[in-house]
Amino acid sequence: MKADKIIINAKIFTADKENPQASALAVKDGKFCYVGDEAGLSEYEGEVTDLGGKFIMPGIIDSHVHVSFPIGFEYADMAERIEPNGKQEALDTMAEYIKKNPGEKRYKFVMDKKFLNGEELIKEDLDAICPDAELLIQEAEGHSIWINSRLLERHGITDDTPDPVPGLAYYVRKDGHVTGNIFEGSAEMPIILDKAMEVSDEQIVASLNRWIDYSVNTGVNAVFDAGIPGFNAFHERVYKVLREMDVQGKLPVYIDGCYVVTSPREAAEGLKELKRFRREFNTEHLSVHTMKIFMDGTLKINTAALVAPYLDTQTTGSTAFNAEELAELLKQLNEADLDLHLHTVGGRASRVVLDAVELAKKELGDSFHVKVTCAHLEVQDDADLSRFAELGVFANYTPYWHAGNSGGNPYELWKSMLGEKRALSMWRCKTVWDSGAVVTWSSDCIIFGDFSAWNPYLGMEVGMTRWINEKTNLYEFSRTISAYPPENERMGIEEMILGYTINGAKQLGIEGSKGSIETGKEADFLVFDNDLLTAEHEGFSYNAPSDVYFRGEKVN
Repeated sequence: MKADKIIINAKIFTADKENPQASALAVKDGKFCYVGDEAGLSEYEGEVTDLGGKFIMPGIIDSHVHVSFPIGFEYADMAERIEPNGKQEALDTMAEYIKKNPGEKRYKFVMDKKFLNGEELIKEDLDAICPDAELLIQEAEGHSIWINSRLLERHGITDDTPDPVPGLAYYVRKDGHVTGNIFEGSAEMPIILDKAMEVSDEQIVASLNRWIDYSVNTGVNAVFDAGIPGFNAFHERVYKVLREMDVQGKLPVYIDGCYVVTSPREAAEGLKELKRFRREFNTEHLSVHTMKIFMDGTLKINTAALVAPYLDTQTTGSTAFNAEELAELLKQLNEADLDLHLHTVGGRASRVVLDAVELAKKELGDSFHVKVTCAHLEVQDDADLSRFAELGVFANYTPYWHAGNSGGNPYELWKSMLGEKRALSMWRCKTVWDSGAVVTWSSDCIIFGDFSAWNPYLGMEVGMTRWINEKTNLYEFSRTISAYPPENERMGIEEMILGYTINGAKQLGIEGSKGSIETGKEADFLVFDNDLLTAEHEGFSYNAPSDVYFRGEKVN
């Protein structure tokens, strides 16, 4: 048989449990036509490449990214990062910047809430330093903002404006009056990205090409795009551009997309729109069949939904749906042959999802086939750890967070918010993996920048070490002083690769064509000069493939 490409003398990690290791492969018409040892190549002829023992693995699948989100940020107003010591220093720093840069229509800053030292910013504070222009401060994690009266007026937000998702995405009020502090995506994103619809198609293409180039060079062959809360219109614009790029043969990455729903009242219309997205965005490398829901928020601003209260606020956070509402939606998704992906940082958010799946399965039995994924899973209750495997729910983690998701000594932050027991029981991916659940990995970054946080080898390193140190390929301020406990939640390199390959393919429903090096599957594979299976864990993030193949063609 004539093959387009034959590779010999390689160390191949196939991600195929039936045939985990191989030394040779052959490719024909963009697919693997042989995987095994060199003796089995006798019936194949064609160009032969001797790799001299180099390492090969399947193309990487990043199972939770944001493709359209960063484009909106890229063309929004530039933000100044500030790290003040308390509220007054924050105001003084911003006032000084505004004084030195007069005449701007909008001033934008980025600040971690912790720098306020427990104090609160309100619109009157911001009006005092910026009365004649718009002022926006984005909390560093991207889940809340502070704005002045000018921006409230621009977006028509008054004391009578209803909260988009009560208890989760809302306008903070004091004595019935809006304060200018706004929590969570469906409330804040229409403000942060209010200029995104002005971005041209040419600008969108330029941003996408930067991301595509990075993905190709790092060996990311497929992603799940997790959408933008409260801004499906811009999300759709980006998908239209991606569709055109794919038709033109300019999309060497498979993108599995979504439609975002933020509350039960949006569910019916969201289901209708998702079906439309599935029809309209269905090209060779672009597919949409998943609803995305932000079930809760984030720990740092106390919007992640917990089983037991936060120590500092004595609140538990809220979920976008309750179990019964979500079970009803799952039945509708099941009927329409659609899937569900959910942002679930806190243990009560994922518990509601697990309870909903259990309810739906009890009613539908073996006919239930929705692929349900819980993403992030920072704090989980002991009682729920085995339920992912029992209910067939995918567990998606962002492993570079597993160093504590903060620089310095993050344990002190989480202990102050969660207490010692929960602070020592975060990101329990190994426990969930060992229970038999399908665990997948992701980068979940909302800006492009230098793409350092998108690096899958960074995810692999921190997944194995739970530490970002001087050997790690990441920006300086994220360094942590020690490995984040517990030690027994560290993953092995094979588990990291499997989570980034075949498990990701299963989550996206493409395991029949991608995710492993098997005869008949698309020939997406990576070649490395060094052996990843034996590489040092610390500093692993500096690895990169020398050759990247997408459907049998070298693309880097």
